[in-house]
Amino acid sequence: MIDESLARLSDTFFTITVVVYSLAVVAFCAELAFGRPARARQLVGAGAPVEGATALADPAAEPARARRLGSVAMALTVVGLLAHAAVLVTRGMAAHRLPWGNMYEFTTVVVLVAVLAYTALALRAPELRHIGVFVMGPVVVSLALIRMVLYVEAGPLVAALRSWWLAVHVTTATLGFGIFFVSGIVSVLYLVRSRREERAAAGEVLAPSLLDRLPSAAVLDRTAHRTAVFGFPIWTFAVIAGAIWAESAWGRFWGWDPKETWAFIAWVVYASYLHARTTSGWRGRPSAWINVVGLAVMVFNLLYVNFVSTGLHSYAGVS
Repeated sequence: MIDESLARLSDTFFTITVVVYSLAVVAFCAELAFGRPARARQLVGAGAPVEGATALADPAAEPARARRLGSVAMALTVVGLLAHAAVLVTRGMAAHRLPWGNMYEFTTVVVLVAVLAYTALALRAPELRHIGVFVMGPVVVSLALIRMVLYVEAGPLVAALRSWWLAVHVTTATLGFGIFFVSGIVSVLYLVRSRREERAAAGEVLAPSLLDRLPSAAVLDRTAHRTAVFGFPIWTFAVIAGAIWAESAWGRFWGWDPKETWAFIAWVVYASYLHARTTSGWRGRPSAWINVVGLAVMVFNLLYVNFVSTGLHSYAGVS
C-alpha cells in the first residue's frame, strides 16, 4: 500500500530542491561576477617560480563581497542537499522500499551523489568552490528534465527488482555514476583552463574572463583524477555485483545485454583514463579527454538502454 501523503511530500521536496539549487547557481554566478582573479601563492620559497609548483588561491585576495556570495552559495547547496535527500527518504517511506527502483528514482539518486561529491570537494578545498556554477548548473537542468520526462508515481517494485541485490548493485552503480559525473565536469573545466594558461604562457594578451576565477589547471587535473580514483573501485564493484545478480536471476553471469555491454565499456574507458594518467605522453589534456569520453559513455548508457534499446534491463518505468 502506497502512502499517498508521503508521496506528495516527496514531490514537494523535489520542487524545493530545484528552487534552492537554482538560487545556489545564481549565487555562484554572482560570486564569479563580483570576484576577481585571486593572487597566487607558490608552494615554494621566495624567488622565481619553480616549474611544476602548484599555485593556490590566496583567500585574503578575494573581495569580501565575493566571499560572502560564495558562502551563501555553499549554504544554499547544503540546504538543497538536505531537501534532495528528503525527496528519496519520503518516497522510500511512501513505497516501503528502497527509493531507486525506476529511472526517475535512479537518476535522482545519481544527481544527489554528484552534489554530495562536489560539496565534499568544496568544503575540503575552498578554491574548488569556484567551479560550483559549472556543477550545479547541470544539476538543475538534470533535475528539471528528470521531473518533466522521467517522473512516475510512487509504486511497488517490478518483479525483476525484488531482490536484496538491489541494495548492493544499484546503490553502488548510483554512487559510481554520481562521482564520475563530477570528475567529468572537472576534466572539461581543466581542458578549458589549461588552454587559457597555455595561451597566456605563450605571451598572448588575453581579455579578462570568468575563466580566470577557476582554480589552476593543475588543481583541476588533480581533482578530476582523484575523484575518478575514488569512483573507479565503486563502479568496478557495481559491475561485479550486477554479474552475480544476473547469474542468480537469469542463470548466467554475462550475456552482453546492452546495459551490461555499455557498463563494461565505461569500465574500460575509466581504466584507460587512470592508466593514461600514469603514462608519459598521455598525462594532461590527452588523459582528460578520455575522462570526458567516460562521462559521455555513462550518459549514453543511461539514456540509450532505457529509451532506445530492448534488453533485460529495460524495466525502469519509462514508457
